[in-house]
Order: sequence, then structure tokens, then C-alpha cells
Amino acid sequence: MHSQQQQNQTASNTAATKNDEAMSRLAVEILEELDWCLDQLETIQTHRSVGDMATSKFKRMLNKELSHFSETKSGSQISEYIFRTFLDKPEELDLPILQCEENTKQVPMGISSGSSSNTTALASPADQDTKSPSSATVTSSTATIVAVPGQTSTSSLSGNNKSSPARTMSQISGVRKPTLTHADSLTKMPRFGIKTPHEEELAKLFMEMDHWGIDLFKVSEYSNKHPLTSVMYTIFRSRDLMKTFQIPSQTFIRLMLTLEEHYHIDVPYHNSIHAADVAQSVHVLLLSPALDSVFTDLEILTALWAAAIHDIDHPGVTNQYLINSSSELALMYNDESVLEAHSLAVAFKVLQDPDCDIFINLSKKQRQTLRRMTIDMVLATDMSKHMSLLADLKTMVETKKVAGSGVLFLDNYTERIQVLQNMLHCADLSNPTKKLDLYQQWCSLLMEEFFQQGDKERAMGLEISPMCDRNNATIEKSQVGFIDYIVHPLWETWADLVHPDAQEILDTLEENRDWYQCMVPSSPTNDPDENKLNSDQHNSRRSSLVAVAEKIKFQVTIEEPEEDEEEIVDDDNNNNDEEDDVDTDEESNNNVDHFEKEDQSKAL
Repeated sequence: MHSQQQQNQTASNTAATKNDEAMSRLAVEILEELDWCLDQLETIQTHRSVGDMATSKFKRMLNKELSHFSETKSGSQISEYIFRTFLDKPEELDLPILQCEENTKQVPMGISSGSSSNTTALASPADQDTKSPSSATVTSSTATIVAVPGQTSTSSLSGNNKSSPARTMSQISGVRKPTLTHADSLTKMPRFGIKTPHEEELAKLFMEMDHWGIDLFKVSEYSNKHPLTSVMYTIFRSRDLMKTFQIPSQTFIRLMLTLEEHYHIDVPYHNSIHAADVAQSVHVLLLSPALDSVFTDLEILTALWAAAIHDIDHPGVTNQYLINSSSELALMYNDESVLEAHSLAVAFKVLQDPDCDIFINLSKKQRQTLRRMTIDMVLATDMSKHMSLLADLKTMVETKKVAGSGVLFLDNYTERIQVLQNMLHCADLSNPTKKLDLYQQWCSLLMEEFFQQGDKERAMGLEISPMCDRNNATIEKSQVGFIDYIVHPLWETWADLVHPDAQEILDTLEENRDWYQCMVPSSPTNDPDENKLNSDQHNSRRSSLVAVAEKIKFQVTIEEPEEDEEEIVDDDNNNNDEEDDVDTDEESNNNVDHFEKEDQSKAL
């Protein structure tokens, strides 16, 4: 009897063991199947990043808003300017397959649903040039690609000077031999890095260095036209960067003065004053409490350096102008972020001069990191990358909300560089957020630069770019559209990221927008329908813009068909889309009501 019980127990244990083994095998198989399913889902549903999907959503939404804004002649011009400048649209190629597709599908105004990478590596001639600075330095015009050492180039911006001799592509244009004596003659370093009889006036201005929107025009006046040198020297000293990275003061001054010489004083807007303004703006944004202890000293150094050089040797025309006019710069940089790539090449070429190398005491790894981050940041100042940057920033803000933490954690390079890229982009588009009198000065200078480009285009027989015709421009309305569709969505998202640190900046932006809106009816116009869009309509559309942006959440969703991604909203009179338009309008109104209530809650 006892033996029978033992046998039964043994049999039971054996069966249990076999059962456990079978369950283990089943569990392993299920896990393997789940892994396969997840791989398939990732391949099928999320082969595009969340940022790419957000970019596509933003572009489609903005396209619809611009179609409404184009109801008048001037509105159409402003919409075209925004479309060409801030959206990375594909070029219209003359290919048979594309012509067939165009015959089967009519698209009034298309926006690319893809996202261009803004972290393309720059392989400039400077990387391979091992000559001494003196032999590598040339005196040349801004848009010339190369010049034989010791020979002055006379090529024009258009790059069509047929009488120019053939030249080898071995050197970077725009790099000039410095004619500086100031830094070498200094026995005692001036308080702000430059000699000026207005040191006290400059000191009063620089008391506000850590505050938003100091008057850089007065800084330029009081610093003997050296705003970039004086601002950067003051910031580096206040942040103790000179000591941290063992930067000799004379080397720093020599570099800054050399960089400042490479900004063109005859360019109305993109000159050293603008560079100083962007650098000071980045400095203030880095002081945001929400970013306290987030970035390392090397990242701060890089951000300020990138701000200082981001428009160096800017000729006062747009990338599209250089491409359309077949300029040698466009040939040099393959039509891709031409001005941004050129600024990087010039800046790093200047840095090769031992007398200007402020990073000489950095380790090899630090220099490599600084160069990589600088390239990524400056290339991102190409305005055609705007929607991709905004989508990445919006994605990061939503991630922070999902995490439910008030602390910003950036634990990889991609996230850290995205914040720095957007910071520089915000600083580059910060004029409308400054005090109204400063904003008006910046606006006048930018429009004059646009008009000068339009004059060149007219003389060359080219199509005049939007907003560049001095005989047909509506400045006030253009600023309203610029703020509503570009600046406000960007700064509102940045304000969410660092909430509540940028609220005052956002308030100033909205006040300036309202001022320009009030000035629209008094603008001279030849269009009888010019003033149909009033302030309430603009506010409603801006709220709708934000509402649609808020819909972008972090969910893995099946990718929409390509036809849907490239869908362009037709006119409201299209009977086939009436039902969809009604649904969209109702949803937009609900979102507007939601945000109005949310704004009231915030106000309380």
C-alpha cells in the first residue's frame, strides 16, 4: 500500500514536471510571437518617427490656414512667402513620371509630407586643407567659391561671369586676411573687450545683459560698431567660460573682431548687430530656471559660439536667390542650406588661424563634440527646416506632459541637440518678441534687405521673390501673418517647454501682433478686398492652429495612406468636401472653445 502511494506520488510529480516544462515552452513561444508582432508593428506602423508624423500634420494644417489667408492679393503674397521660406518643399522636377502623375492628380499648392534631416554632416574644403592660415586666406567677394592664393576674385553673386578664369575648388570664399591691430596693441584689456569713449553708457546697457531685449543698436553705437565682440566678451566673462576652457583674452578678442569683419556692414539686417542680438538672446534663454543645470559648460560654449557665427559672411540674399541665380555658392554647397553651410565653413576656416583659435586648450573629444553640435545647430537655422524643428519641439513638450514631471530630462544627444537647435531658432526669430520700438527697427531693416534682393532680381530678369517687391508690399499685414503662422506657434511651444519662464516673452509677442493688426487698415493698398480679414478672424485661426497642434499625442497609430498625407485642401466650394469641412469646422470650434476656457483658467 505504501509502495503504491509512492508510485502514485512519483507519477504525479513527473506529470507536474512535464506540465511545467510544457507551460515554459508555451510561454517562450508566446514571447517569441509577441516579439515578432512588435517588430511587424514597428515596421508597418511606425517606420516614420513621431516627429515626422507631427511635421506632416503641421504642414497639412498650415496649408489649410494659408489657403484661407490667400483670399486677398496681399494675403496670397504673404502665404507664398511663408510657403517658400519656412516649408521644406520638394523642387518641381521636369521628369516624365512626375508629369504623368500631375496629369492624373491636380494639386493647387503642395507641401511635402516628408521631413528633411537637419543634422547633415558638413564636409567643407576646410576639413582637408592643411595649409597655413596665411596661405589659405584669400581676399574675395562674398559669393565666390574659390580663388587662387594671392589673386582677387571678381565673380558676381549670380556666378555667371564668363570672363573669370577657371579656378580649383581648394579654398573657401569670403575668408579674408585680418587687418586687425586693436587686439595686438592692447596692454590692458578694456572692460568690454573694445576701446570706446562710451564705456559708461555701454556699462549701463550691459547691466541688462541677463534680461530679454536689450537695445543692440545702441550697443553698436557705443562700442564703435563692434556689438558682437563686446557682447560675447561680456557674456563669456560673466559665465566664467574664459577660465573654464582656458581661453586667452587676447585670442578671444582677436577672433571676435575677425568674425565681426566677416559680417558685411552694408547688409541691412544680417550683420554683426543681428549676430550679437541672437547671441544675447541665446544667453538669456540658457538662463531659464527650467534649464538650470541641464546643459554642460561645453554645450553652453557651443550654443553661444553657434549663435555668433550662424550668419557670418551673409550676402544679404536668400538661399533661393542664390540657387535661382546659379551662384557659385549654390554650386559649392549643392543647393542645400547654402548660406548656413557657407557660414560654418568660413567660421571654422577662421578658427584654423592659431592666433584666433580660442578652443586650443580643449581636448580632441571636446573639439569634435563642439564641431558636431555647431554644425547641427547652424544648419537648423535654415528657415526651410522650421516645421521639422517645431514638430520635434512639440513632441518633446508632449513627452514632458505625459511624464508628469516639471523637470526636463534630456538623456541622449538627439534630445539635447533638439532643444539647442530650437533655442537658436527661437533666438533667430525673436525680433517680434522684443519691445515694439526694437521690433519696428528690425522689421524695417529686414524689409529693406528684402527690397534690395527684389531690385537685384528685377535687374537680372528673375521672378521677384514674395515680399521683395518694394512697389508691392504690405508690411503690417505680412507681420501679422508671420506671427500667426510661424513665430507664435514656435514661441508658444517653447514657452510650454520651459513654463512659466517665457510667459512674459509670449505676452510681448501677442501685444506686438495686435499693434500690427491695428495698423493693417491704415496701410496703403490697391486691393478693395484687402481689409476683409479682421482681428477676430486672425485670432480664431491662430487658436485653431494651436488646437490642431495639441491633437498630436504619443500614440502608435497606423500610418495614413500616402494620398491622405499629400492631400491638399480644396476651395470651400468643393461640394464633395462639404461634409468633411463641416466636421472639421465643428471640431476646430470645439478646440477653440477649449483653449479659450483654458486661457481663462490660466488668467485666474
